[in-house]
Amino acid sequence: MGIFSSRRWSALASLGVACFVAAAVLVGCGGGASGDGTGAMTGAADQSKVSLAENDPANPIQILSSEPSLVSGGNALVQVALPSGTAASAVKIVAAGSDMTSRFQQVSPGTLLGVVQGLPVGTSAIDVVPAAGGANLATVSVRNWPIEGPIISGPHQTPYFCQTQQFLLPDGSTLGPALDANCSVATRITYMYRATTGGALKSLPSPTALPADVAMVTTNAGVTVPFVVRIETGTVNRGIYQNAVLFDPTTEAAPTPLRPPKAWNHRLVAIEGFGCPGGWYTQGAAQGNLAIAGFDFSLLNVDRLAEGNAMFANTLMHASNNCNAVLESEAAMMSKEAFIEEFGVPDFTVSAGCSGGSYGSAQPADRLPKLFDGVMILCTFPDPLSIAFSGSDGHLLTHLFFATNPGVFSDAQIAAITGYKNVKAFTDAANQAGRTDPVPGRVDYPGYASAPFNAIVPVGVRYDPIANPKGIRGTVYDAGKNIYGIDAATGFALRPFDNVGVQYGLDALNAGVIDVNQFILLNSLVGGYDQDANYVLGRTTGDPGAMLRAQQSGLQLGGNGGLASIPVFDVSGIYNDDAGYHYQWFHFAQRDRMTQMNGNADNHVMWRGNPVPSAPAWTAFIQWVAAYKADTATGTQREKVIRNKPIEDGCWNGDTFIAERQTLSSAPNTPCNALFPSWRAPRLAAGGPVAANIPKCDLKPVTASDYAVPVTAQQLNAIRRIFFTGVCDWSKPGNRTGVVPNGSFGPSPENLIFTNP
Repeated sequence: MGIFSSRRWSALASLGVACFVAAAVLVGCGGGASGDGTGAMTGAADQSKVSLAENDPANPIQILSSEPSLVSGGNALVQVALPSGTAASAVKIVAAGSDMTSRFQQVSPGTLLGVVQGLPVGTSAIDVVPAAGGANLATVSVRNWPIEGPIISGPHQTPYFCQTQQFLLPDGSTLGPALDANCSVATRITYMYRATTGGALKSLPSPTALPADVAMVTTNAGVTVPFVVRIETGTVNRGIYQNAVLFDPTTEAAPTPLRPPKAWNHRLVAIEGFGCPGGWYTQGAAQGNLAIAGFDFSLLNVDRLAEGNAMFANTLMHASNNCNAVLESEAAMMSKEAFIEEFGVPDFTVSAGCSGGSYGSAQPADRLPKLFDGVMILCTFPDPLSIAFSGSDGHLLTHLFFATNPGVFSDAQIAAITGYKNVKAFTDAANQAGRTDPVPGRVDYPGYASAPFNAIVPVGVRYDPIANPKGIRGTVYDAGKNIYGIDAATGFALRPFDNVGVQYGLDALNAGVIDVNQFILLNSLVGGYDQDANYVLGRTTGDPGAMLRAQQSGLQLGGNGGLASIPVFDVSGIYNDDAGYHYQWFHFAQRDRMTQMNGNADNHVMWRGNPVPSAPAWTAFIQWVAAYKADTATGTQREKVIRNKPIEDGCWNGDTFIAERQTLSSAPNTPCNALFPSWRAPRLAAGGPVAANIPKCDLKPVTASDYAVPVTAQQLNAIRRIFFTGVCDWSKPGNRTGVVPNGSFGPSPENLIFTNP
């Protein structure tokens, strides 16, 4: 059964349980944005200068649990370097006017470590002063935020539906009703153990005595302990937060940074999620646990726990609950801080996941460069936008091929125009446009599902253009309206999708698969969307500000932030280009983005297989991270990551590894491509880059030299009438920018990118 314990976000004495309710930070949120790309945007802070946002390495006081400006929940793990020759007893440590000296211990000569508590919301100081009185020996300013957030993600999403009563703890109990409108709960500690027979974890009957059948385990640090797992569950950033680690409650005192669990190997693993459609307005009733292709991405993965790793998760790190990478990165940042304040600083932190867990790892890592020290990504998508954009292109084409002009194009021509292996692969990908469509119940191509919502969201609050035009919209754009901005006229999120100048089917024309007249018909009728994702005859012009902020925020993965300097290990996970939309071109898109931004992708390794063996993949990944973290020689972090890389590209043919640089090709031109051919997508088949990272292309005039087949003067004029403003010049970068590392969308003013006016 669950055991209640006191934690910083749970100390509500009036309810008779430990539950702290921090004061709310009032955040201004206006009704609209200009949509011109200027709005309230500011540039990123100068990263070469030390500010409140980051620790000053020259300051004797270091905040170890977060940056000084990003403290949350009133606590911070603090390290103090004493002046030479100064005894620990000769100083006091004062936080926001309160004496915290008793919370500190000397961990090495001249170094004190401890957790300060009770920091007020807002800016305050931590001071080291002489015990006998006198001037400060050192001081640091910190800014504390409420444990329910927000800090960098902008105003809270509303409405927001709590799911504490549906969230199951490992012992089968639930968290019960939320204690407040922020979905807070009292923190609970649950213990599970592994028996000597059977591999599954079981509830520990009592925390004061171990059962006779408890198994023993030896971690990769050589520590042998009973296989008992401590699971802590509480709320952070309005999400349900959990951590898990080997811990024997019968012999060990409650963990602290000064007394971490003896079996912990000081490595921390973030648990991500999967999915995206419906990931809005909900707290989430489960973490993103997923087992696929031999890989187990779950909080209670017995193999990872047996190694001695600690695990942490937050329901808002699970894309099925929250499809907004800015909010997800905030939840991960705050949850990691909570872990550090309880257990201490890990040697390194990694994140791993498949599908939504791939971008759940990569996007926060790129946005917040110190968050993860390595990412292992499977079933890779660079971001949800890449799915949405390729789906939106495809959805326009399904309408043309099967609704307005059926029979004009053969299946082979449709595959060539769209870039996919076959019609099934194309339509599965095209149906993913449903996550951009706010209109419920739209009848379209079979399998298309518009306005996806979690069932907990009442139908009465959902948008309907007729019945409820002011309702909340179930789209990937509206879930991120703090970033995209708000249309002043409608109150809905601005949209970044743009297809002006895109010559759909260009490669099919140049290959002779379709003729010029079919190409003209295709591009004259493909059209675009209005704000409600209704088909319109004209092409769609994306909002410039929304497109810019999608990149600055990392909602469109840049690859130039934290991903530039950590191991990125890409494993196929799901190999299937026939159907299902988990296609290989997405893997190559992420690598190409990193190459474009960083000159090369030497810190990116790709293994393909059906499946890739999980044990050697995990071992190689962790060895890579551990090796570069242990490298004390000169060089940048990126240089250390690259020179300590123990593995190279390749593919697996059963148990046989074939070392080979992986390339995007459907031809059997290499051993790996013969085994694992890969196809493309509509924007790529229109001449666009594999990176798929140009939201709006530069335009050039239509010329006959664009086409590898003869085009008559009449046909050329027809093409020019279609593209009267020009066609995409993919040799230019368009409006491609990149992520602003550590960017904020409010209320934190540090590195502020944008706030809705």
